[in-house]
Amino acid sequence: MKADSRSTTSTKSVINKLTHENKINNKLLVLINNLTLEDLIAIKLELSCAHVNNRLYGLDIWHKACYIMKEALLKFAISTTQSKKDAARFLGLNYLEFKKQYDRFDVESFFSEDD
Repeated sequence: MKADSRSTTSTKSVINKLTHENKINNKLLVLINNLTLEDLIAIKLELSCAHVNNRLYGLDIWHKACYIMKEALLKFAISTTQSKKDAARFLGLNYLEFKKQYDRFDVESFFSEDD
């Protein structure tokens, strides 16, 4: 089946990318699906700081949380829509603001096949 030539994001998926990189599998996806987003974030933070004795000094996590969430939302929007314009509408952004954020967070390199 040939993809619609107007579709710019239909082949991009965070799950497919991470599965291809052997970072996740179906069993892990089932387990993740049973967690809330808040629990998943808390677990990831706990795992991240475990090797530094739970001291994240110098990491301004409170103020960086917005940045982290926006990057995740951009990746999600690209994964679940058919085009960048659809992703912009999904996020409630005009296309120029979406493009600015897309470039700022370097989302294109995340989905590139070169990794």
